[in-house]
Amino acid sequence: MSWGAVEGSDGASLDALTVAAIDGHPFGPVTYTGDRWALPDVRLVAPILPSKVVALGRNYADHAKELGNDVPETPLIFLKPSTSVIGSGDPIRLPPSSAEVHFEGELAAVIGRPARNVTRAEALEHVLAYTVANDVTARDQQRSDVQFTRAKGYDSFCPLGPWMVTGLDPADLRLTTRVNGEVKQDGRTSQMIFDLARQIEFVSGVMTLLPGDVLLTGTPAGVGPIVAGDTVSVEIEGIGTLTNPVVAP
Repeated sequence: MSWGAVEGSDGASLDALTVAAIDGHPFGPVTYTGDRWALPDVRLVAPILPSKVVALGRNYADHAKELGNDVPETPLIFLKPSTSVIGSGDPIRLPPSSAEVHFEGELAAVIGRPARNVTRAEALEHVLAYTVANDVTARDQQRSDVQFTRAKGYDSFCPLGPWMVTGLDPADLRLTTRVNGEVKQDGRTSQMIFDLARQIEFVSGVMTLLPGDVLLTGTPAGVGPIVAGDTVSVEIEGIGTLTNPVVAP
């Protein structure tokens, strides 16, 4: 297992892409080992295993409304454990204790250097890259528990991938979630209540963000249930598509 950079021309098919092995890690000057493989010959795992995943709740007004919640006056944050992270293609495993598990497609930001008490103006300088996320949620347990830990924290409840993309402007990207090919969510990151810079400013005032930590930036309206046998795909403009099958426990 190693870090790698996916290479190829814009618009090229996945079969035409290659992966160049990185010597060490990407949190600094990147050098290569010289090894290269065709992308179809490589298994892509989650692009990062963070020390913590910090997520925003109710960060799109229409999503807050569809669940009967008020829009928060300040960012509403919660944590997902690192053990919830899986990669594209890995199965989302439904817990037997929940009868209502939902998908939530989201833009994820990966922190590149430590962030503590950073200002909004400098916040995006601490981002290494962006990826696609699915903030899988046991909605019935979220309602019954009030706080989010159990509902958001099951193993496999944080798919990330298929890769990280650098140099992206996160301000206005289209996000589309499909279940079995049917569009369920179709929103834009410009609809966020608190933009990414504000999120990083707020979170870094509470806890230090470390290289590799992930911020989930909230989900647009259209969330809904998934059941065993479904396939969930979250696509974000400029990044790619994260796809996961849903299986029984």
